Amino acid sequence: MARVALVTGGTRGIGEAISKALKDAGYQVAATYGGNDEAAAKFKDATGIAVYKWDVGDFDACQKGIAQVEADLGPVEVLVNNAGITRDGMFHKMSAESWGAVITTNLNSLFNMTRGVIEGMRARSYGRVVSISSVNGQKGQMGQSNYSAAKAGLIGFTKALAQENAFKGITVNAVAPGYIATEMVRAMPEEVLNSKIIPQIPVGRLGEAEEVARAVVFLAGEDSGFITGSTLTIHGGQYMT
Repeated sequence: MARVALVTGGTRGIGEAISKALKDAGYQVAATYGGNDEAAAKFKDATGIAVYKWDVGDFDACQKGIAQVEADLGPVEVLVNNAGITRDGMFHKMSAESWGAVITTNLNSLFNMTRGVIEGMRARSYGRVVSISSVNGQKGQMGQSNYSAAKAGLIGFTKALAQENAFKGITVNAVAPGYIATEMVRAMPEEVLNSKIIPQIPVGRLGEAEEVARAVVFLAGEDSGFITGSTLTIHGGQYMT
């Protein structure tokens, strides 16, 4: 029977590519989304992947949503924490609302979602948790103190959870993309992309969502069982540690 993979923010952008790649790899996939009903319906029609709507920043909504997924498809054995938002601005002008919204959606969601599946994974002695960080969680980024803090926190969460659960057959890893050619990035003025963004990337181009997705599929698979607590960077050499 196919393993069940749950992808948050799984109907658009990088999440969409991850959901499709996991399905192609033989997983039974459930994709969550937060608000864009039209995009979710289009995604479902095009892929046949089950979609579920809830706010990943709401603990109770996550528990109810996970329970529904498991009732429909079976126990979640692969969790991809991908959902995220941005509310950019210089810190000295940032509102508490902008800070809180990003921390809630991008960081608190890790607890909300992973808490809902970890006990089942431990009981079955198998699980894969893959969370999507960012190059800006590694190096920081002007105007993104909230986003950088959340994505850096994700890496710390990954390392701690990996240590707690390795002996239970559960791996916990992070993927840190750089500039990926999603709808959001492509919406930037071409002049900015060509003069400011791409020159920072040694390989000389934007990444593709499918490149991130292939890495997630690997970390979700049987062959990655000796990899845990790691952060895989996918940014064309933009930031090397």
